[in-house]
Amino acid sequence: MSASLAHITCTALSFGWPDGTSVFDGFQLAVGPGRTGLVGLNGSGKSTLLKLIAGELTPTGGTIAVSGDIGYLPQTVVFDTWVRVDEALGIAATRTALHAIEAGDPSEEHFTAVGDDWDVEERSRAALDQLGLGHIGLDRTIGEMSGGECVLLRLAALLLARPGVLLLDEPTNNLDLHARRRLYAAVASWSGVLVVVSHDRELLERVDQIADLRDGEVRWYGGTYSAYEETLAREQEAAERMVRVAEADVQRQKRELADNRLALAKRARYGQKMSDNKREPRIVMGLRKRAAEESAGKQRVLHTERLAEAKERLDEAVEAVRDDDEVRIDLPHTRVHPGRSVLSLRDVRLRYGGGARAGGDSGAEDEAEPEATAGTKPESGAGAKAGAEPGAEAGAEARTGARLEIHGPERIALVGRNGAGKTTLLRTLAGELEPLSGEALTHVPLRFLPQRLDVLDDKLSVVENVARFAPAATNNAIRARLARFLFRGARAEQPAGTLSGGERFRASLAALLLAEPAPMLLMLDEPTNNLDMASVRRLTAALESYEGALIVASHDLPFLESIGITRWLLLDGELRDTTAEEVRETHLP
Repeated sequence: MSASLAHITCTALSFGWPDGTSVFDGFQLAVGPGRTGLVGLNGSGKSTLLKLIAGELTPTGGTIAVSGDIGYLPQTVVFDTWVRVDEALGIAATRTALHAIEAGDPSEEHFTAVGDDWDVEERSRAALDQLGLGHIGLDRTIGEMSGGECVLLRLAALLLARPGVLLLDEPTNNLDLHARRRLYAAVASWSGVLVVVSHDRELLERVDQIADLRDGEVRWYGGTYSAYEETLAREQEAAERMVRVAEADVQRQKRELADNRLALAKRARYGQKMSDNKREPRIVMGLRKRAAEESAGKQRVLHTERLAEAKERLDEAVEAVRDDDEVRIDLPHTRVHPGRSVLSLRDVRLRYGGGARAGGDSGAEDEAEPEATAGTKPESGAGAKAGAEPGAEAGAEARTGARLEIHGPERIALVGRNGAGKTTLLRTLAGELEPLSGEALTHVPLRFLPQRLDVLDDKLSVVENVARFAPAATNNAIRARLARFLFRGARAEQPAGTLSGGERFRASLAALLLAEPAPMLLMLDEPTNNLDMASVRRLTAALESYEGALIVASHDLPFLESIGITRWLLLDGELRDTTAEEVRETHLP
């Protein structure tokens, strides 16, 4: 089917989870050719919608009509480690038949398997090269690839299949800046229907329109994400202005109702006085009284109705204003004096592997990593320490001489390609992995938030999880602090296992920042993965209140630049200082 004819239509779509939670009820959607960025709060149903369109979930009502083949890239890409690249691309059978024919086997079954696809290997290598995977042979196994490469391999398979409809769910998660550039180019050149769920601003600047999923409905905004933000800001300003107008109207109607009641009370007192003084005949006074009561009743009803209408307009105006709750906290105990030594590295050789599943979860960026080194002068203090292990470095070429020491409240961005060792370095600093040699010394309380957010116990509530990190704090104190992280009332009682991705991240961050002793060194590994834009803003607000040293490993340059990074470190075989300009010029188009 021609790309210009492909489309997606959802009619009266309904879907709910087995526990009774409704996601969509009578949902309508129509998407034609072009690049659509699907945005919305965490938990609004973006990923669920893609799964419904892709056929991975079955709606409870309504219909989904898709014209054209569907290609779907989920958030988490998992392959068995023994699968070959050509099998992941879906061309293994065709290659086998092609090689058999080339070897002289004229069996009809081979020609049937090949069909018209005689250039399958050339097309496959071109698709891999388009995404920066030209160095990967078709006979290699997934176990030899990093998690980020697995994501690109899955995308290469989709591009090779040439579907009319392409669905991408957070495709840049765990991709380094080089890989993101390749994906941006692929998205920019797509000619069919493309729907992408992403928090990546750079990616969303390459779409034709934004679909904002909110409260089970979609609102459309033409243009890129920047244009969407500008339009949204104007809408919010107008909505807030309408709230002020509606509030003033309510107050005016209240005053008029009060004035009316006061006037009626005065009139009643005057009538009673005239009656007491018997200045008019009884029958005339009776007629006056009934007329006054009827008039008073009409006026009371009129002003009451006007007040009710004004309140209704106010409710509508308030509903039009988005909930922009922000995390507002005070963390004075995290403060680090500018001259204080926070972290020292000396001749550290990293131990790669660390239990990661090679080629499996796309979040495991440090699978099959090369060896890297980092070093500084020795310092006293607690931290990871190890001597050289016999045989551990066989065949490795050690590079030394790099020196690193962190003082005071530095804000450090740790950047590098997928597989460079960023996660391994953070885990080593956190004491989760022993280095092969050298020492990593931390001189202040440290907390580490890993990519998988596994610091929470799923069976415990948010309050109970935070209490694990601050056992001396009272329940009321914990609840008061959690309210600043937007966990108020019943929300604080939710089991961690039921939280959305954004909520789980916020709860994990709260647990670490509210821990005792307060962390003076905070390390975050790809913190913006799977966070919607509102959650990223909340994270930025929380980090503005943090007064300690910060190390953030991330491929999200706009986010890094928004949190006031003071130092950039590049891990590429060795650890060295770099600049934001160098990173952007080297890694972005």
